[in-house]
Parts: sequence; C-alpha cells; structure tokens
Amino acid sequence: MDHCYRHPGRETGIRCTRCERPVCPECMISASVGFQCPDCVREGSGTGHPPAASRPRTIAGGSVAADPRLVTKILLAINVALFVAVLSREALVDQLDLVGLAFSRSSLQVVGVADGEWYRLITAVFLHQEFWHIGFNMLGLWWLGGPLEAALGRARFLALYLLSGLGGSALTYLVAAPNQPSLGASGAIFGLLGATVVLMRRMNYDMKPVLVLLALNLLFTFTWSGIAWEAHVGGLVAGTLVAIALVHAPRERRALVQYGACGLILLATAGIVVARTLMLT
Repeated sequence: MDHCYRHPGRETGIRCTRCERPVCPECMISASVGFQCPDCVREGSGTGHPPAASRPRTIAGGSVAADPRLVTKILLAINVALFVAVLSREALVDQLDLVGLAFSRSSLQVVGVADGEWYRLITAVFLHQEFWHIGFNMLGLWWLGGPLEAALGRARFLALYLLSGLGGSALTYLVAAPNQPSLGASGAIFGLLGATVVLMRRMNYDMKPVLVLLALNLLFTFTWSGIAWEAHVGGLVAGTLVAIALVHAPRERRALVQYGACGLILLATAGIVVARTLMLT
C-alpha cells in the first residue's frame, strides 16, 4: 500500500491523475477525471492558488477545511456538556431519553415520542449516564469522526452523523417496548463505522481491520446484556446507506444524488416513527 506524499504515515490507494503521486483523502482534489494533488492544482492555475472551479474538494465533493475535525469536536463537546449537566441534574434523563410511551413517576404524567415528544429521537443520541458509556462512544467518535469528516466534508459528515443517530432511534422506537428507555450515541457511532467500511472500500484500502472491528462490535451488541441492539443496527444501516450515496454519487449529478438519498433516508425514518406512533395511540 502506498503512502500519501504529503502525509507519509497515511496509506492510500489513490494517485494524482497528473503526477501519479499517492494522495490521501485530505489531500485529494476532485478533477474532471479522477483526483489531483494540491501541487498540481496550484501549478495548473498558474497563480499559486487553485481557481474557483478547482478549489480543493473532498472525495464526496465537500470543501476541504483548515480544521478537518471541527464538527467532530463540536459533537464531542455537546455530548460531554450534556453528560456534565446530567451529573448535576439527573431529572434531565427522564426528560430527554428515548421513550416510546410510558408513565413518568417524576412528573406523574404520560410521556414519550408517541405523546408528541418527538425531540427525544435526537436528544437521546447526545445523552449518557455512565462514565464508561460516554467514554467508549466519544473514543469512537474521535477515532472514526476525524477521518470521515476530512474525507466527506463538514456538512456531509454532520448529515451522516445525525441521520445515523435518527436511524438508530427510529428502529429502537419501532421494535423495543414502548416503556423501555434508551439513550446514547451508539447508533450514530455504528453509522460512522458503517461509513468507514464504505469509504475504505472506495479508497481500495485493506478491509480486514475495519471488518474485524465491525464484527466484534456486532458480537458485543448481541451478547452483552443491557445494550440496545436496535439502535446499533438502525444506525449501522442508515450510516452505510448515507455513505454509499455520498462517496459513490456520479460527479455530474453528485448534489442531486446526495441530497436526494439523504432526503429519502430521512423520509423513511419519519415514516417508521409515524407508523409506530399510530400503533401506540
């Protein structure tokens, strides 16, 4: 496996179509055919700076940012801030976790998504109660999120994360008992894991390490007690589908395919939620 000429520690299977030097996702720039390295783009513009039509783009068509982990850091900060808030006010858990329909002893009233509290589908994705739980999830977010954000771009990475989390919440809402509470970023993290598989296959990387990691996580999902497997599976499916649309969209119809696929996945998620709500009410 070759290594990026600008980042020797990063393996890559992609080469610049002009100079044939190996480039990693952070360095590759979309061209009319294939990808080019930053040096060839600058040389081609004749000014030292890429023209507007040739500005650095990620493999998914997003803009290359100075800080490729900005969204990852923001998501991590939101999770940690909410965890600290829960430590000081445990009642937040009852107000923000994912519950289909149940009677709350603290508020003495019926609560849940089926009762109109749809925000729980997303707030639960950022909610944690245990140190080990947020620790594992945030390590996963940092390890998987940074490379994916660099490869996809900020907006596309954020869409991937949120749709994965919503996909996990929707399947949990559909399958789990309505009074069974669920929380955590695990669904979103599994979505990032599925997206990593898709990206590595697109980049012609060695698939064995990430497939082994995925298999181990699925093994833990279905063998350890107290784990909401519905969130893991829902997030994995949603994240994989979003990633396929993002990295395999044809260049000439990239925006249409990417926006359309994300919209369809969001619509399917909403359909699941509506159908389950009708069943419970």
